[in-house]
Amino acid sequence: MRIEAYTQIQQLYQASKPKTTQTAKAPSFMDQLQISSQGKDIQAAKSAVNNAPDIREDVVAPIKEQIKNGTYEVDAESLADKLFARFQEMR
Repeated sequence: MRIEAYTQIQQLYQASKPKTTQTAKAPSFMDQLQISSQGKDIQAAKSAVNNAPDIREDVVAPIKEQIKNGTYEVDAESLADKLFARFQEMR
């Protein structure tokens, strides 16, 4: 077996292979995101809730002051009605 002709055979194989050139192609598609108006409204509502304080000081401050002064009064009949209504809802 002769090995001397190996380089000549290798040159023939390389000549017959198609040469591929790699060029930087721009992608033929692009990802897009479309948010519906309802989704935008929900996002705005979430943002408003997140930015709102947990405690409404304008409501709590007068009640705290009344408790501190000893002038805060609870209407027992109203409290009982609300407790009963809540009990009915739970059934």
